[in-house]
Amino acid sequence: MKRKWIFFVAPPAIVICVALFGEIVKWLWNWLLPPLFGWHLITFWQALGLLTLCRILFGGWGGPGPDRSKSRRKSGAEWERMSPEEREQFRQSFRGRCGNFEAPPTGTNQPA
Repeated sequence: MKRKWIFFVAPPAIVICVALFGEIVKWLWNWLLPPLFGWHLITFWQALGLLTLCRILFGGWGGPGPDRSKSRRKSGAEWERMSPEEREQFRQSFRGRCGNFEAPPTGTNQPA
């Protein structure tokens, strides 16, 4: 019952943020790129499309989620705790899934 207000506040806040970010992208594009590179001016909807495309290609805008640096440190610590035999077994399991990415043997004649 205490958090019912969020259902009334969140949707308008999301709309305002999307509109604000779209305007910021449009303003920055139209301010920088036409004078620098001679590109065309863009509309608000094109700016939103560009923002969405960047979100799809490059990922998040922060926010909650797993801490990537923390998980990287954790996996590095796990790697350090592995014995050389366990490391080689781990590498072999990835070779089976992803293919063999080792350098070709030297001394073979390969076409140029």
